[in-house]
Amino acid sequence: MKKLINNPNSVVSEMLEGMAIINPDVIYHKEYNVISRKSKKEKVGLVSGGGSGHEPAHGGYVGEGMLDAAVAGNVFASPSPEKIIKGIKEANTGKGILLIIKNYSGDIMNFEMAKEITEAEDDINIKSIIVKDDVAVPDSTYSTGRRGIAGTIFVHKIAGAKAEAGGTLEEVYSIAQKTVTNVRSMGMAMSSCILPAVGKPGFSLQENEVGIGIGIHGEPGIEKTNSKTAKETVAILCDKILHDMEYTNNEVSIIVNGMGATPAMELYIVAKEVDAYLKDRNIIPYKYFVGNFMTSLEMAGCSISLLKLDEELKTLLDAPCNTMGLKVGYK
Repeated sequence: MKKLINNPNSVVSEMLEGMAIINPDVIYHKEYNVISRKSKKEKVGLVSGGGSGHEPAHGGYVGEGMLDAAVAGNVFASPSPEKIIKGIKEANTGKGILLIIKNYSGDIMNFEMAKEITEAEDDINIKSIIVKDDVAVPDSTYSTGRRGIAGTIFVHKIAGAKAEAGGTLEEVYSIAQKTVTNVRSMGMAMSSCILPAVGKPGFSLQENEVGIGIGIHGEPGIEKTNSKTAKETVAILCDKILHDMEYTNNEVSIIVNGMGATPAMELYIVAKEVDAYLKDRNIIPYKYFVGNFMTSLEMAGCSISLLKLDEELKTLLDAPCNTMGLKVGYK
């Protein structure tokens, strides 16, 4: 295993320390592995987080127009309720808090526990939203169901814009829910990833194999298939997304997300093929985001997220944001 680290047991704290060094707009609360905005504005506070290894998520989205605090767990492990409570308190300015939670049982349990404790002890008004955009996994009311993956970035961006504009907690929650309802994603991998403390891949792929429907925690996917061209791969992923939601004659925003080790060259080729695929089906691309937004350490692969838009979502999507991981309206 070759990694640019010092100690496998300190990768999270050293990473967050590095984030805070290069971003003067945030504070790193070392005891809690929380990144928060240095300059507080009286508004609804947005808090997200989860396991590390998905950078720039989540600490990279703390800043103007997106999150007010991000809570980091160990690699691919949920943060504890104690740490989440610290994130809530750092984001609180008296206007309420929205927790943005990806649909994993550990995250749901710990964020909801932190919510209950903080509401009872500190009288903070808190709502939570669960993102479950991954169409590779069947949805279910009887289990955790669909995973939250790169579509979460749309929720951060749009809810963050509404909060920045002075929306009430109910308004910010409502637009976050609209975003969750209208976003779908699907991913693939050409290689697995290696957890620093484990030292070996989570799954294996042969030289000519790819995994379809992978997760962001090294989950191997729903099937293995022979390597495909970019065009064929886009068709597989987008066919699954379109089977789940009707997009015809609608404007959409698209995230072409790298899983950590995919060259920008390949992501731009994927974006080209997504554009052709959508236009061929009378779906109107409005705005693209291409890059590493929700990664899985050094996994090679990508995911595609489609957000069905209306005028309200378009306005908030276009609103300025200034974070390490995403900038709109800033250079």
